[in-house]
Amino acid sequence: MKRVIALAVAAAGLLGCSMLHTSGEPGGYEVDTGWTTLIDGTHMSGMHPVQDADWHAADGAIVATRGVGFLVTDREYGDFQVRAEFYAEADTNSGVFLRCSDGLKPTSVVCYEVNIWDVRPKPEYGTGAIVDVAAVTPSMPKAGGHWNTYEITAKGDHLVVMLNGVKTADVHNGQHARGLLGLQYAQGNDKEHPSILKWRKVQIRSL
Repeated sequence: MKRVIALAVAAAGLLGCSMLHTSGEPGGYEVDTGWTTLIDGTHMSGMHPVQDADWHAADGAIVATRGVGFLVTDREYGDFQVRAEFYAEADTNSGVFLRCSDGLKPTSVVCYEVNIWDVRPKPEYGTGAIVDVAAVTPSMPKAGGHWNTYEITAKGDHLVVMLNGVKTADVHNGQHARGLLGLQYAQGNDKEHPSILKWRKVQIRSL
């Protein structure tokens, strides 16, 4: 009987480990059927491009190097969490746009814009901030030159932004209750040497 009990305990332990197994994808996210993968490094699902950025798959990421444009979800979200791995350069102008009411021309007026822009002229609304809604605290982090992870929660009027595990914005704001999700690329002012942007993994789940 003791042997039967021991085997049962061991089997339960193995089952628990399998349920907590990480995916092995970049970032090692825990397997969780509540998350929908929008970008897995080589493909997109549930998103489409708008405007003229040159989105393409390269080096295990969805990349843009020229033009101005967005990747926009096919459906709207109200309360949700999104987590996104991205690579930007110091002068890359990008962002994660939340609850957009206009999917063809997303802006910080018709969406919440969680910014990616290390050299923004007004740094309080640069990388880590929600443009014109929540200034970055305690000071603007730098995303350029390395891989980063955004974890963003929008629940009711409460918005929380985490960049590389550090909270950079936490605000209550009721301007936008529901809308599309957009990922931005803007090549900047230097047309001869535009900056690069890469999205390696992007996932979303409704709350």
